[in-house]
Amino acid sequence: MTNITSLLRLPNVLHERGVRKTQHYDDIKRGLFTSPIKIGKRASAWPAHEVAVINQARIAGKSNEEIKKLVVQLHTDRTQNGGVQ
Repeated sequence: MTNITSLLRLPNVLHERGVRKTQHYDDIKRGLFTSPIKIGKRASAWPAHEVAVINQARIAGKSNEEIKKLVVQLHTDRTQNGGVQ
């Protein structure tokens, strides 16, 4: 069974996360958020389920180290089965 996910562009991701662009990209550099997927020559997006999973982990009070492990797992999931779960 496949699970279709939607892609969120940067403004939507920032809104969902409640952070500004600088913080968002700092989090990516620190391994606290997944990197974007290129969807065009000058366009990127994030799978909506990744944004939701990371937000849920934050709400649950997970530590930065736990979030980093989650981000690694999400990146791994992208490469296995095309990220479809």
